Amino acid sequence: MSTKPEIIVGLDIGTTKIAVIVAQANSNGSVDIIGIGKHPSQGLRKGVVINIEATVNSIRRAIEEAELMAGCEIHSVYAGIAGEHIRGFNSHGIVAVKNKEEISPKDVERVIDAAQAVAIPMDREILHILPQEYLVDQQDGIREPLGMSGVRLETKVHIVTGAVSSAQNIVKSANRVGLQVSDIVLEPIASAEAVLSPEEKELGVVLVDIGGGTTDITLFHSGSIKHTAVIPLGGDNLTNDIAHGLRTPKSSAENIKQRYGAAMTSLVKSQETIEVPSTGGREPEVLSRLILAEILEPRMEEILTLVQRELETSGFDGMLAGGVVFTGGTVLLEGTIELAERIFKMPVRIGVPAEVGGLVDVVNSPAYATGVGLVLYGAKEVEDETSSQISEDNVLFKIKDAVQRWFAEHL
Repeated sequence: MSTKPEIIVGLDIGTTKIAVIVAQANSNGSVDIIGIGKHPSQGLRKGVVINIEATVNSIRRAIEEAELMAGCEIHSVYAGIAGEHIRGFNSHGIVAVKNKEEISPKDVERVIDAAQAVAIPMDREILHILPQEYLVDQQDGIREPLGMSGVRLETKVHIVTGAVSSAQNIVKSANRVGLQVSDIVLEPIASAEAVLSPEEKELGVVLVDIGGGTTDITLFHSGSIKHTAVIPLGGDNLTNDIAHGLRTPKSSAENIKQRYGAAMTSLVKSQETIEVPSTGGREPEVLSRLILAEILEPRMEEILTLVQRELETSGFDGMLAGGVVFTGGTVLLEGTIELAERIFKMPVRIGVPAEVGGLVDVVNSPAYATGVGLVLYGAKEVEDETSSQISEDNVLFKIKDAVQRWFAEHL
């Protein structure tokens, strides 16, 4: 491998912000963050592009800021994909071992194909096939069956599907800025790279990313993904609640949420006040901060309760020794961890990017977990091969192939 540092760029296209993380992958395997750019996101709703021109403009501004800080030009990125359109479910495949002596790569390929032979709607496509475990002659818990003896090979996989157009629009938006897309990565997988340890994934842990438009849930157990879900609620709902409840513009509501918001009324003193800008040229109002907390607590409680229901649906509730790890800028709201501990009744922590060097203090926030995770994912990719540009036509193939390679490394 060349000793020249490789530049890796992660592009997190979120509902509320576009974040660009620029990193340097060194020959010794370390990754140093050298630049960051962010810009308010315009043109997305619940993680899905609804206005190409607005999205392109937001990406361009974030890229320019990142280039200025990093002192380099950006030509290719690893882009994240998420949104309400993402769906996940478990499947099972069985095949007979062809030579009845030793399991070959072809046998593994056939059993994966058997597991993905499921009916899905015409407007959706399989994005990821994530192996959980293999069974050889009913012996379970096998992570690598190659070379083993047996006559019957089974696999349990987690399949993720999404709307075909969503991935294509992400690639199109990046291309319009002059960027090549080296790979598209499911955002929860990227975030897990940045904030979860192998021990947590083995014990059982759930990663909850509360974004602007959606809340993404990814459950790990025995080292692999067992359950994924998307809740169509996020930080934007909190902002809208404030805007309506306090009769203030949405931009002011977002600022109030970040500066004074609290997820639990019990944490707010009755004498605390906030200044709330009004509309129509009226004078700002001075209100009790307790009113703000009374607006936010029910919504946060709703989001976390829906997450808890998903954990119960997964069948792994009570088996998550690693607890709950939160990412996303919304979790910085005061009282979120305390409220979550009350609802989940298990250990809860905020996940911040780890295992990186350079401008660590700049990205030391759950808001940048996805962007840093995309960089870490990309750094592993370039260790093996030079990533190639993907077009809108083959984006789904590249997504599937990339995630299969990621899981091959981690199983």
